[in-house]
Amino acid sequence: MVSTRAVPNHTFRRLRGRSSPGEFAAVVRRAAREIGEQVACDARYIGRVEAGEIRCPNYAYERVFLHMFPGLTLADLGFSARETVRGRASRATADARPAPAPLSNPTPMRGDTGDISEESDVLRRAFMTNGTASMAVASLGIGIGVGIGIGAPAAAVPAPRQAGEAEVSALEEAVRRIRLLDDRHGADGLYRRAAQPLRTAYALLDAGTVTRGATADRLHASAGELAISVGWLAHDSGRFDDARSHYAEALATARVAGDPGLEAHAFCNTAFLARDAGRHREAVRAAQAGRRAARDLASPRLLSLLALREAGGWAGLGDRTGCEQSLGQAHTLFEQGPSDTDPEWMSFFGEPELQALEAQCRAALGDWPTAARHAYRATILQDPHFTRNLALYRAELATDLAHAGFLDEAAAAGHQALDLMDEVQSSRIQGILAGMVRVLLPKRRTPEVGAFLDRHASTASAAHRG
Repeated sequence: MVSTRAVPNHTFRRLRGRSSPGEFAAVVRRAAREIGEQVACDARYIGRVEAGEIRCPNYAYERVFLHMFPGLTLADLGFSARETVRGRASRATADARPAPAPLSNPTPMRGDTGDISEESDVLRRAFMTNGTASMAVASLGIGIGVGIGIGAPAAAVPAPRQAGEAEVSALEEAVRRIRLLDDRHGADGLYRRAAQPLRTAYALLDAGTVTRGATADRLHASAGELAISVGWLAHDSGRFDDARSHYAEALATARVAGDPGLEAHAFCNTAFLARDAGRHREAVRAAQAGRRAARDLASPRLLSLLALREAGGWAGLGDRTGCEQSLGQAHTLFEQGPSDTDPEWMSFFGEPELQALEAQCRAALGDWPTAARHAYRATILQDPHFTRNLALYRAELATDLAHAGFLDEAAAAGHQALDLMDEVQSSRIQGILAGMVRVLLPKRRTPEVGAFLDRHASTASAAHRG
């Protein structure tokens, strides 16, 4: 017979740290909202858990706790196995229910299952990649992504000890892994998982354990770059308000740290987001601010990209002269070639991206044939490693061709884009294809167009069911 005597849960109590039960309950409720759960957590509930009266949480709390402490199991949190609490009869009933989806990976990615199975949890393990980093982060006393949001009250976070090389290196690795996965698969399956290391990064900053020197500079830079990466995932998956918030956080971090490279990056992405959101004058101003921040960084390629961002804003405003001037500056700067001082995050920016961004400007000005020529160049020049960008360029080419009246060619390019959508999850690309479909619908009777529209409808329906 299984004993029902309450045994205090000292592990959970340690995870609460110096927060009061009420403060920690607020953290739990906030974490629940992040994943769409509703729990009525209060100080009394936390007290019951720590007293051992709740030996295993219900499924809703389980999902919240695993979201707050990615990489840990219920046993790691001090709870008993569900079957030992509920007994054999309850276990049989529970086994008959559909298993709850693991919250560390809320949106499974499709495509190459070998790559996905290996990498699906990489973001929540970004701080656990080696023994040194694992021990260092564990020593912080805040767990990994303890469910705190950026700007959470300091009292809600147990105070970490010294942050050093291992923690900063783990943050830098998280940024690289996020970018790699985005290049391969797009943003939709990554955004929520990427938010966990970001919370940990800002918990380190808020704790103030590193205040000066090279380590402090790297900590600020990696936290800011992580905010931009998470902001981009939000942007690409259609969460514009979230993206704007993350970019603003990165910009504030850059200003506090006096980091012009990070500031230029934040403004660059802000300009891109503003253009996609239809705030074209803001896109121009942000790009110009980014160019001012980057003027002493000795990176012509960075200045070229910022000029392209400005050109996109002018095009959205219908200002052909401003757009042409910025495009000319972008090409002149690009032709100066790469530099050792080019930022690491600019690995995506080469001739294909230059052509694609000019295509977007031409499309915004209504010059569809010219847009299609540039988009076509982007597709044939793109390295297949950048799967998401290749899908994007093909979708934009299909749209430009459809508007230009080249229906068969548009359908063919659309098929090529769909060929990659099993590997890529990007609401942005899906939205581009949906817009192209609306252009083609009146021409459904054309055999090639009809075949593409049928395939797109079938693909969209399968994705919705999935």
